[in-house]
Amino acid sequence: MKQTKQTICRRDFIRSGSVTLAAATLAPFAMDSASPALAQTAKKRTLKKAVHLGMISGNQSVLEKFKLAKALGFDGLEVNGPNDPHKAEILKACEETGLKIANVMDSVHWSDTLSDPDAAVRARGVEGLKNAMRDCKAYGCSTVLLVPGVVNKKVSYDEVYERSQAEIRKAIPLAEELGVKIAIENVWNQFLLSPMEAARYVDEFKSDAVGWHFDVGNIVNYGWPEQWIHILGKRIFDVHVKEFSRGKRDKEGLWKGFDVELLEGDDDWPTVMKALDDVGYHGWLIAEIGGGGEERLKDIATRMDKINAL
Repeated sequence: MKQTKQTICRRDFIRSGSVTLAAATLAPFAMDSASPALAQTAKKRTLKKAVHLGMISGNQSVLEKFKLAKALGFDGLEVNGPNDPHKAEILKACEETGLKIANVMDSVHWSDTLSDPDAAVRARGVEGLKNAMRDCKAYGCSTVLLVPGVVNKKVSYDEVYERSQAEIRKAIPLAEELGVKIAIENVWNQFLLSPMEAARYVDEFKSDAVGWHFDVGNIVNYGWPEQWIHILGKRIFDVHVKEFSRGKRDKEGLWKGFDVELLEGDDDWPTVMKALDDVGYHGWLIAEIGGGGEERLKDIATRMDKINAL
């Protein structure tokens, strides 16, 4: 499969491990179990917690990874599709552990973009999206994450807008038939750079089968997540939990902005969580950060629990 620079960066980022910080670092964010406000917030929220399957490192089987995720308190996992060689194992692991598949991440949307000038490439992208939706149905989940296109020197903004919408429309009938949804993600593809435009883009499909997969950390580089959440509102189907530091970006380079632990960057998590409450979001919180083994995943789970209780 053809790999783009974006694909490699994202894959390396997700799979890379990171050092677990000492417990003392978390002290400013520690939950006070006696606080009625925190207890009430944690109780009223029904958000489910997940990680990407690829974040769990090691040579253990898919079933063993599922068991580890369950033991650490995760409710489900995000997986790639289509063409995941472990599909049968994933289905079996779900049955044996009771964990759910949070969503399916389209595995071809970077290589076979729906905005490519070549109609044959776009056709492969649509077929990949359709197969990811079939996987989604088989897994019993409801959404497929999609990057709709990429703006660059050779493919203009308006071309990406028109082509991606035309290609996505070809997949909507199947989505409606299967009862699954297409969730557009905000990524660094130089496209849909404002929440107003993002909402308009989704609304123009005139279908409840198309919405948004909101990535909190990806927005911090050029905006404020809570503003996007309030504007996108009910269009948000899923949420990626990710951190970003503008300071590290400015001092060390753009991608270094992601090299920071949850709760230690510039995401204003109390405000973000309030915004999700305000729009009535009740779905998944899915970590998309550097993974690792048991201790690393335990640290991620702890941090996500603290975010959810803010």
